[in-house]
Formats: sequence, structure tokens, C-alpha cells
Amino acid sequence: MKKFYEMGRDERLDFIKSAAGLSGDEAASFGAPLAFESADRMVENAVGIMSVPLGIATNFVINGVERLVPMAIEEPSVIAAASKAAKIAKARGGFTAKADRSLMIGQVQVVSVKNIAGAKRKVLAKKKEILAIANAKSKSVAAVGLGVREVRDASRNRMGRMLVVELTIDAKDAMGANAVNTMCEAIAPKVAEITGGEVVLKILSNYATKRMVRCKAVFDKGELGGSEIVKRILYAYALAHSDVYRAVTHNKGVMNGIDAVALATGQDFRAIEAGAHAYAARDGTYRSLTRWWRTKEGDLAGEIELPLAVGIVGGVANVNPTAKVALKIMSVKSAQELAMAMAAAGLAQNLAAIRALSAEGIQAGHMRLHARKFGK
Repeated sequence: MKKFYEMGRDERLDFIKSAAGLSGDEAASFGAPLAFESADRMVENAVGIMSVPLGIATNFVINGVERLVPMAIEEPSVIAAASKAAKIAKARGGFTAKADRSLMIGQVQVVSVKNIAGAKRKVLAKKKEILAIANAKSKSVAAVGLGVREVRDASRNRMGRMLVVELTIDAKDAMGANAVNTMCEAIAPKVAEITGGEVVLKILSNYATKRMVRCKAVFDKGELGGSEIVKRILYAYALAHSDVYRAVTHNKGVMNGIDAVALATGQDFRAIEAGAHAYAARDGTYRSLTRWWRTKEGDLAGEIELPLAVGIVGGVANVNPTAKVALKIMSVKSAQELAMAMAAAGLAQNLAAIRALSAEGIQAGHMRLHARKFGK
């Protein structure tokens, strides 16, 4: 059999159609330009559609399941590099991943509160009532928790002490932004009444720290180029962990993988980026999103951990047929499975980038593909 990258477009589509069980219409529509009428419903003042190349990363085995991974990105070498890294991981069993429940955080900001401590107690005493108001606004998701905290950082906040009432909402298989925002707006009048303060913001947080995903894999030292390359990769990781100038570029490589899958499947990649970079700086210094170490056998092991709020229902997938088919090609049955596949793509792309940097240099492979694609 031909390798996937050796096939022509029609052969690739036939392969995907068979592997993913696509109908003829689904296969024909995959990657087709978005209809202007759909674009006009999605954004204001629409005048056209901006196309982005869409490809398939292969060789991904995640928790024992082999998946084709659609990636939408304009940068050469990313899909090839991720596929190669996934192939190396496959020799050691592939990627092992876990994802938390789809818990999102919604925030209601309360200012001009005279008695902060008393207001906190009153809100918590009315927890059941507040949750009932929130849940009356949705049948698909559920508010499952409520907390209150004070914000009083004098060095950065010149507007005085304030309260933040936080809803914890189980978004299930949706990303959940619209539902969370609706719930926050619904409880705002009751929160203002209870606290005696003024409500300002009523919105979700894209820092989805209750919705974490973790993924790890082992990469054979021989396939990477030997023990010396493993050592050089570890030096590269050490710099990314310690130096913000390197960490930003290191994490850009991680997000090449994650964002490309996010765009292909209709996710909010700006929210994903914001949450990921905040998490990279959680200890006060911006660091690598990945961690790398040498196993006792001398192979390279890596893992990634980050907040990842994604969905397989609602959102762009309802409007963009390509995103809908991309999810079917991945064969993900839950938001958690999608998050795990995206984390695996991020880890694979990071490994490919630092392996290239530690060996022949990034330009050798990246620019060779760039020249081949663009004729320069």
C-alpha cells in the first residue's frame, strides 16, 4: 500500500472515506469552501471566505485507538512532523491521555460591597437558590457548584475590593461558552440583591483549570537518532523551562499542533491559546507546557498538561460542514476524547520541533519542505 503522503488527493479521500465510514456526500464536502451564506451567519459584514490548507496527520495511537487527526494550518512541515513523531511514539504503544470532566467556570463580578465578609456568607447561604436559577436557563448543561472569593490586590487593582461569585458548570460535550454566559447573567440580579453591591461583569473564564487534559508518550532513542540526540533534546527542554524567550517559541510549537486540530474541528482556538499560556505562567514565570525526561532504558519520555475547553456539539461544527466531518474522521465520541487527541498533537509537534532543533536544525527540514511547496 502507498503511504498516505504518497497518495494523490482522490486516493487520500477514498482512504479517509473507508477508514472513517464517511458517506459519499461527506467525503465530497470535506475541505470544500464554506458557503458564503454560512459565513454570513457566522460573522458580521462578511465579504468572503479565507481558506486555510487542511491535511491529515497519521500514525496517532491514543489510549490504544488509532486515529486520523485533521489539521488546518498554513505552515509547511507541521503535519509531516507531527505524523513522524506519532509514528515514533506508536512503536512504544502510542500516547496515553486523560481528560477531566467538562467543568467550566463562570464569573459574576460584584463591586461597591460594604461588608465583604458578610456578603460572602450570605451568597454561600443561598447557594441552592442561586444554582436553581442558573439551571432553569439550560437543559443541556448543569451548574454543579458555587464559590465566592475576594479580589483585593492593591498593587494591580485601583478600583478597590470586590467579590467574584463563581459558578462551576458541567458543559458535558459542549465547549459551553454561551450556556455559561447565560447562566451568569441569570443569577446576576439575585447576587446583587443578596450582596447589596453592583454587578459589573457576567461571563465565563477561558482559564479552564477544572477542565485539564494530560498526555504522555515514550519515544525510542534509536528512532530519535541515539543517546546524544536525547541528551540534546533534554538541554533544549531545560532552556524552555528556565528562559521565557525560549519558552514562548517552544510553546508556539506545541500550539502549532493543538491550534491546527482546533481550527479543523471548529474550536475557539483563541480561548485555547489564552488558557494555555496562562497555565504556562502559573508559578509566576512563563515556562514550557511540556516536560521531558530520560527513561531508565535511555529512551525519551514526554508529557503535556494544560486546560483545554473544547466541544463536539454546538458552535462552529453546527454551521461548518468541514468541521463536522473532521470530528467524524477523528472518531471522537466525547469532548474529552477530542481534548486528548489535541493534547497528543501538541506533544507530538513539540517533540518533532525540539528533535529537529537538537539535530540538524529547524531550517533543514522545515525550509526544505517550504522550498518544495513554494518552488523557492
